[in-house]
Amino acid sequence: MAVAVDGHPKTIQEIARVALDREQVEIPRDAWDKMQASRQIIEDIISENNRVYGINTGFGKFADVAISIENIRKLQTNLVLSHAVGVGEPFSEPEVRAAMFLRANALAKGMSGIRPEVVETICSLLNKNVVPYVPRKGSVGASGDLAPLSHISLVLLGKGHAFYEGKLLSGQDALSRAGIAPVRLEAKEGLALTNGVQMTAAVLALAVHQGYTLAKAADVIASLTGQALRVVRDAFEPWITSLRPHTGASDVAHNLRVLLEGSRLATFSGEVRVQDPYVLRCIPQVHGAVRQALDHVASVVETESGSATDNPLVLPDGRVVSGGNFHGQPLAVAGDYLGLALCSFGNMSERRIARLMDGNKTGLPSFLTEHGGLNSGFMIMQYTAASLASECKVLAHPASVDTIPTSADQEDHVSMSTTAARKAREICDNVAYILAIEYLAACQGVEFRGPELLSKAGRAAYELLRSRVPALKQDREMQGDIEQAKHLIVTGALEEAVVKVIGPLK
Repeated sequence: MAVAVDGHPKTIQEIARVALDREQVEIPRDAWDKMQASRQIIEDIISENNRVYGINTGFGKFADVAISIENIRKLQTNLVLSHAVGVGEPFSEPEVRAAMFLRANALAKGMSGIRPEVVETICSLLNKNVVPYVPRKGSVGASGDLAPLSHISLVLLGKGHAFYEGKLLSGQDALSRAGIAPVRLEAKEGLALTNGVQMTAAVLALAVHQGYTLAKAADVIASLTGQALRVVRDAFEPWITSLRPHTGASDVAHNLRVLLEGSRLATFSGEVRVQDPYVLRCIPQVHGAVRQALDHVASVVETESGSATDNPLVLPDGRVVSGGNFHGQPLAVAGDYLGLALCSFGNMSERRIARLMDGNKTGLPSFLTEHGGLNSGFMIMQYTAASLASECKVLAHPASVDTIPTSADQEDHVSMSTTAARKAREICDNVAYILAIEYLAACQGVEFRGPELLSKAGRAAYELLRSRVPALKQDREMQGDIEQAKHLIVTGALEEAVVKVIGPLK
């Protein structure tokens, strides 16, 4: 069933379905009618020659410059051409698809004055998988993600560049091969296409989507490490989290109890030691806090997905009003929050990896290799995890506290929201690699304890990895092992394997 482009809020899952699974989209009749009514208001303004920002005036510092009727169309095209000045490597195709979907959905609220036919063309790009080439850098997240959204808009005009059927083509060629006619912009339409921070929201939505996958994987992998280290399971008892009732901690503690059920490696207090170090004992509290951050950021993105972000807004009563809904600060703060929260997954995982390396603390062979000295085993795996964890801390420096005035101080406070979102997505990717290394190290540690002693869930996770990556008997190239483990994590295969034997995790 197609996902509706109707102006209503979209869930993270719906955004992911369009972005990652390439599900079809469609505009319902009522949304089409709302856009048509909004467009009529713009047509009336033009026919009456009323002076309204963005329709027959310049933009930003040029807001007081009147534009003649004969130049109204050229004004909108010039806006897109002049604003498409992004630089650097491109956003991924799923990120751009998510941005197109979110921008189309914002326009479908009927508060933008754009012709529904233009929004239908965006939907055609999505449905035929024509993906504009959009450089990552160049947005300050204030009057919207002007540069990224302009690069998307260029392709609607048959300009710029786009990916189609695995090839990077000119915008004109991509449209021609897909059988899509380019649009000719009318009054206000260039402004409508570029006002809003949908590029930010797209990147953040996919970071949240992956973050939820990592949250489940982190619990599973931590339970494996715990079993390799003879974890004291008392710390996960429900009465402990009930005395400090944060939902995230309660959910993680529940998961750990289920994941450890039946394990002959997990212990009780006093059997091997009285209590564990924090990276084992405090898993519910730390992992749980990240989960609650994910929930908050998801709510911000979902609110944004159903919001009208134009300037000016075209209200149903005929008024055209300037405001600040395009400003990216809500998403910028959320992006910074998500990035720093995800660092905790990486920090905890890296410290668990380091503990697995230390034979003096664990009773396992140092660096998880039987013949240390001749073999280095997992020694440098931990270096890589440490490097990634440190990089995450650098990336966690907030973007939302920075501002550099633009447009000759007309736009004198900007959000840097796209930078915040990009950093959160990069932290997410780094964390996936750190968890992959822990997954490998935990399973290697289990080799020396006895895989047959694992819990049912642990055995499923262990066997899944071993179906792709053999145990380490002597040193070999292991970069490919990391990629294999990461793939099992980010695709949800690890969670799926565990859920098959114990049921859903929280």
